[in-house]
Amino acid sequence: MPGPSPAARRTVLKGAALAGAAGLGAAACSTDSKLGRAQVPTPTEPVDLGPADAVPVGGAKLYRDQRLIVSCPKEGEYKAFSAQCTHAGCALDKIVGNEGNCPCHGSRFDVTTGKALVGPATVPLPEVAIKAEGGSLIAGPDA
Repeated sequence: MPGPSPAARRTVLKGAALAGAAGLGAAACSTDSKLGRAQVPTPTEPVDLGPADAVPVGGAKLYRDQRLIVSCPKEGEYKAFSAQCTHAGCALDKIVGNEGNCPCHGSRFDVTTGKALVGPATVPLPEVAIKAEGGSLIAGPDA
């Protein structure tokens, strides 16, 4: 009994390759939110962010090197969040109004609450402890 023709075998292999590539593409652009690529998206030890008055009252500041966003809802009160997108782990690149922007897939986050406003991210940014001490902002554990 003869085996499958070479043309039929090629068709099956081509179909399997296309199905596999489609699966990889879907996995690469998943809409599932997660903590991202970094193992630890928030500081594991206290980080000195510099002068507290660098964060405007009613506004927010992005600390790119430390992957943090700090907002100041009112004088002397601060809130901090990881600046790492919860969709795919990219670092947020800018703040427009009160929204942090992820340049990779367009997610946007409220910088005063961490809430995901525009997807694909659906999980809020992790909150980070922060305090003003001696005129400086300290973020991370024990803050």
